[in-house]
Amino acid sequence: MSSSPPSLPAAAAPLAPLPRRPLSALWTVRAPIGRRSFWLLALLGLTTPLLAWAALAAWGGLDPTFLPSPAAVLAKTWAWLTEGGLIDDMAISTYRVVAGFVLSAVIALPLGLFIGSFRAVQALLEPLTDFVRYMPAVAFIPLVMLWVGIDESSKIAIIFIGTFFQMVLMVAEDVRRVPAAQVEAAQTMGANRRELIEKVIFPSAKPALLDTLRVTMGWAWTYLVVAELVAANSGLGFAILRAQRFLQTDTIFAGIIVIGLIGLLTDQAFRWLHRRAFPWLYLKG
Repeated sequence: MSSSPPSLPAAAAPLAPLPRRPLSALWTVRAPIGRRSFWLLALLGLTTPLLAWAALAAWGGLDPTFLPSPAAVLAKTWAWLTEGGLIDDMAISTYRVVAGFVLSAVIALPLGLFIGSFRAVQALLEPLTDFVRYMPAVAFIPLVMLWVGIDESSKIAIIFIGTFFQMVLMVAEDVRRVPAAQVEAAQTMGANRRELIEKVIFPSAKPALLDTLRVTMGWAWTYLVVAELVAANSGLGFAILRAQRFLQTDTIFAGIIVIGLIGLLTDQAFRWLHRRAFPWLYLKG
């Protein structure tokens, strides 16, 4: 009696190759992409302007005073780090930005929460906030110097003015996006005004509020140079303004890039915090 050859166990069967996603899938609206594709595209987006800058500087048709090469800017950054007190400038600028931002958030979050929750508060405060937010922060410098002085509080005040009014309106809009069905359901179950705000509106708006804080933190950094116009003798913005007077373009580029890198790290920290605080928003399926 002949016996058939033993079949291979299932574990030994050759694995089918994973299907490759077509390149057109990258252009599907709101479709997810793989982590590898994401980082490759991010690297491409970061390096392409750098390569274009290096090529333009190497072309030789422009005066290095107006467009230094990336190598010259890197060398200047290293010299600033080792000899010129870059760490101290970064520390004082970060302190000013964070202090102004935190002061804005402490006041803007509850104020925006009330504006978004109560029509009476909206009618009372939103037109005034809309009016003030269009005033340039630099126009307040003379008043800030008169009212606050020229010490650290004046720099913090300028950053506060530049971010506070925008933050109030964004927080109010985040609160207004809370579905009315949630509020009505809580009212049906007998929730009072305090419970509606504490247990329904604020928890539902928290993911959007954290995104608003992330965006307004970026605005706080954009007001740094303006803030350090006020009798500053240190900081990244001060270094950029001083370099402008002496046509030290490499220092200007170095300061701008350092501010951008700090901002990028801060933005990624906010994104990481958002994923940790609200992981259900990132579930696939």
